[in-house]
Amino acid sequence: MTGLQDRLTPAQVEEFGREMDAIRQRVVAGLGKEDVDYIQNVIKTQRGLEVLGRGLMYVPPAWPLAVAALSVSKILDNMEIGHNVMHGQYDWTRDPALSSQRFEWDNVAPGENWRHSHNYIHHTYTNIVDKDRDVGYGILRIDPAQKWHPYYLGNPVYAFFLAFMFEWGVMLHDLEFDRIVRGERKWSEFKEVRARMVRKAARQVGKDYVLFPLLTGPFAPMTFAGNLTANVVRNVWAFSVIFCGHFPADVESFSEEETEDESRGQWYLRQILGSANITGGRLFHIMSGNLSHQIEHHLFPDIPARRYPQIAGEVRAICEKYGLPYNTGPLHKQLFSVAKKLVKFALPDSTRPRRTEPTTLEPELDAA
Repeated sequence: MTGLQDRLTPAQVEEFGREMDAIRQRVVAGLGKEDVDYIQNVIKTQRGLEVLGRGLMYVPPAWPLAVAALSVSKILDNMEIGHNVMHGQYDWTRDPALSSQRFEWDNVAPGENWRHSHNYIHHTYTNIVDKDRDVGYGILRIDPAQKWHPYYLGNPVYAFFLAFMFEWGVMLHDLEFDRIVRGERKWSEFKEVRARMVRKAARQVGKDYVLFPLLTGPFAPMTFAGNLTANVVRNVWAFSVIFCGHFPADVESFSEEETEDESRGQWYLRQILGSANITGGRLFHIMSGNLSHQIEHHLFPDIPARRYPQIAGEVRAICEKYGLPYNTGPLHKQLFSVAKKLVKFALPDSTRPRRTEPTTLEPELDAA
């Protein structure tokens, strides 16, 4: 953990917050037809790929193409459409099909559960240990402030299986098993959460592993395998993008004490320090749901994600102005640093949280 209050003077923090607010206000004021056209085109592309993939399942020699089309369709639905629409990024359109409260994505995690654990818990308490449940997802030790236990020796193994079953991990995350085991919550408290999980999982399993395979008749085993493969591809991709945005080297965590009575400027500052970006081309950003701009997403979670590349340069320039880090790098670099942390914090010699004093910086800014 790093001392959050040591980064900037109170006056600088407030000025920093005003500059971030100004970016937000300008982007929101400019939202319009281009943003609607963009998301509608992505939805059309996603649906077209799904139809193509389902259709090619009837042509056994085209099985690899069917799986590829279906995999991309599921990635777009999960990342660029589902995640972003359910964040409320298009609520301003008043289009029921783009309503954050009505939208349901193509995976086993119920939208209603996810909106609470992700939109509210994670984005309110980003990287606050013991508040943000996305720090380790209740499964992994990814930060030195998490007390070591022999269970964590399996860190790399747990992460490997979580990657392949990520949608199921996201779903089960809402049951808070770790807190139930510690006696902090009761199983009975999650009755409605469990009911939503069972309904959604039943629909997804029935669709991908019963209905669509049966519809292809003698090709049912290949269709079953194709749907399973597409889901795994989507899971591994989503895991990689999300972990690279939250857990690579130099991403910081915070204590509840240092974030008490947090101002708007301090909240923005925490988002900068607790996030990381992934560099890449336009297609890469689309396939990541623009979560390759995780810093901008944490700053402005309800702004359409297509806007993040447009403001990334400005956000980075402001960080440089205040002497703040702007954590970014290619996918392989960020993913490798995540892997190293998973191994490092699996071991008992990493048990003690160590606060590192930030380098004294002298940003060229009039604090007044």
